[in-house]
Amino acid sequence: MDTTIIKDKFRLLFGDKFYMYTSPGRINLIGEHTDYNGGYVFPGAIDKGIYAAIYPNATQQVRAFSLDYNEQSVFETTEKDLPSQPWARYIFGVVREIKKRGFEISGFDTVFAGDVPLGAGMSSSAALESTFAYALNDIFSLNMDKLTLAYIGQATEHNYCGVKCGIMDQFASVFGKKNSLVRLNCATMEYEYFPFNPQGYKLVLTDTCVKHELASSAYNRRRESCERVCEVIKSRHQEVKFLSDATMSMLQEVKNHVSDEDYLRALYVIGEKQRVLDVCKALENNDYETVGKCMYATHKGMSKEYEVSCSELDFLNDVAKDCGVSGSRVMGGGFGGCTINLVKEELYDNFIATARNKFSEKFGKEPKVYDVVISDGSRKLE
Repeated sequence: MDTTIIKDKFRLLFGDKFYMYTSPGRINLIGEHTDYNGGYVFPGAIDKGIYAAIYPNATQQVRAFSLDYNEQSVFETTEKDLPSQPWARYIFGVVREIKKRGFEISGFDTVFAGDVPLGAGMSSSAALESTFAYALNDIFSLNMDKLTLAYIGQATEHNYCGVKCGIMDQFASVFGKKNSLVRLNCATMEYEYFPFNPQGYKLVLTDTCVKHELASSAYNRRRESCERVCEVIKSRHQEVKFLSDATMSMLQEVKNHVSDEDYLRALYVIGEKQRVLDVCKALENNDYETVGKCMYATHKGMSKEYEVSCSELDFLNDVAKDCGVSGSRVMGGGFGGCTINLVKEELYDNFIATARNKFSEKFGKEPKVYDVVISDGSRKLE
């Protein structure tokens, strides 16, 4: 992203002195809705993110300007009432969460903008939280480690934005590494980087440009389903702390003691844990066709068991299959957004053209297309 417009706006509003920071959005190759269930996720940072000019102003006031919304928000670092603008609550939450941890920061001025497509499942909110957590940690020399910064972003979502998200989005944004995906165990926070630079394949997102109201309610209901099943299993198997600790046989034991809906949610989560491990093993063997088969299996699970897909996403998944695409699935929370597709280079042009034409015929508009470049995480820009 060209940051000139951000710098010019900052100079106009606040003066010539500022620092520039950025944090990326993310993709997740596989491992969806497993993070809050203590399972594995397999994300990577992308070359689209949030960019911010920031400078301390020697007061207790935060003055933030969003270029994307063309709005300004002003609040005190000591305030407890949420700002009226929803976007400002992410910055407010980061400030509050830093202060909760016993750190003192003064006020600051900021202008920011982003090029993460909104509503596409690439987690623009985590990029925003991570940008400000990373920047404030650096500017005020707080010496927090990267994991703490990710937790601050997660706590911001929980406490100020009403979404009980897992840790994956913020972790990927802060810890991202160019040409690498990172497998994270969300129960232990152990992680490992896997090189991802597939020769002969492209990773591409097809964006439905719809966002059915996930808001927080449907997401939170699925989380509650998983927690209920986990409690029933835990009453029989004390070693189970998270749903991802459970096995398929444990789930079958309690099938008649949970609702049909809760059973299906758990069936998806336990199956998804194994698919992440299968994908990691396949990547070590340079076996991208197996990676693709696991992606299709995940889409089926998210559509039929976790029920977070929609007609637009299922349609694009079917188009991918018909075009010979190696792997395709809904990415992110669901209810709209993107499919992520692993496509052989020789099939790419036909797939994109077919997806655009058929989707347009069916839904009256073309899907947006984003090629994915795996990039570095939160950082200060020179």
